Amino acid sequence: MLKVDTEKCTGCGECEESCTFEAIFVKDGKAVVDQDACTMCGICVNGCPEGALELQVEEGLYATTDLSSWKGIWVIAECRGGILASVTLELLAKARELAGELEAEVTAVLMGRGIESKAQELIFHGADRVLVVDHQELATFTDEVYGNILADLAKRERPEIILAGATAMGRSYIPRVATILETGLTADCTGLDIRAEDKALLQTRPAFGGNLMATIVCPEHRPQMATVRPHVMKADIPDPGRKGEVIRIVPRENLLEHRVQVLKSVNEQTEGSNLGEADIIVTAGRGFEQKENVDLAKELAHLLGGAVGSTRAAVDAGWLSSRTQIGQTGVTVSPKLYIACGVSGAIQHIVGMQGSEIIVAINKDAEAPIFDVTTYGLVGDVKEILPLLTKRIQKERGL
Repeated sequence: MLKVDTEKCTGCGECEESCTFEAIFVKDGKAVVDQDACTMCGICVNGCPEGALELQVEEGLYATTDLSSWKGIWVIAECRGGILASVTLELLAKARELAGELEAEVTAVLMGRGIESKAQELIFHGADRVLVVDHQELATFTDEVYGNILADLAKRERPEIILAGATAMGRSYIPRVATILETGLTADCTGLDIRAEDKALLQTRPAFGGNLMATIVCPEHRPQMATVRPHVMKADIPDPGRKGEVIRIVPRENLLEHRVQVLKSVNEQTEGSNLGEADIIVTAGRGFEQKENVDLAKELAHLLGGAVGSTRAAVDAGWLSSRTQIGQTGVTVSPKLYIACGVSGAIQHIVGMQGSEIIVAINKDAEAPIFDVTTYGLVGDVKEILPLLTKRIQKERGL
């Protein structure tokens, strides 16, 4: 909670002005905190000229001075329709990197029905151990059952770090696990690292609407938990020679109880290419100026056999569907070729495409932030350059 030292507080109002959540205000000459609105961000603490504010963290079940009993990195494997999610393989690669700095073991946790055959694939991609929970009650996903089982395993095995994908499934039940374990959770991370001095997990994610990048640590609680967006990290090439241990777990009956009944699962049918799987993406931004000009991006994408993406500005203008939006509030992609057309490069957009192998940007503003992350940049009006680029490609292909 946020505590106010009323003896030090002068009622200057600096804290009230700095709080973007309207959680602190001055009343009768003293600062008053709305604890329900306070997010514990600490901005007001840093800005208080009198040092009258203090963040006090209540110790939970897993707050401890002895952190040495928590060992290992867990990656929560997501397997739907008999296919491992790409983010699982990406996280295994990152976990191996982190494990090297911690001298720790990497464990994959695989839950579902008829999924044990995927355990070896997880080992090939970097897992030292795979905990397999294969049960009929896990055939359909419910956050209660998946969350209860994972929390129970974590209590027993005490992993130092738990990583999961920031997918619809992960976002549904991983917060439940963090709540049961009384620890912190950083959602939608775009970067993970180990702090040299104390080996704490550094968890980086966009904050304040994507206007800055925040690095978060969980120094006093274990496990340290984070969800990571798909396609922001790179999976390793599988090594068929890797050896690992497969451990079968039988969940206790009380962990399988739930209040939700899944009546039917339906595979959604969508039009166009899947942005997450596309090797080439042509993205339209505000620089097209009107909807009719977006056809230039569509034509180039079709010619290259790629998909069409968009910025939030293009979606808000009604030029393209929200399904095409790339960025913090859209999808994250990592194609082999990303062509940003008329995209300024706001950080909200960059976090969604910075993992692309080759980034080409076309923008008439030579100082646009997009050029800071590009492999190749073209300064000019996208409406003039795209037709020339399309014609040149057609000529090279003899079309």
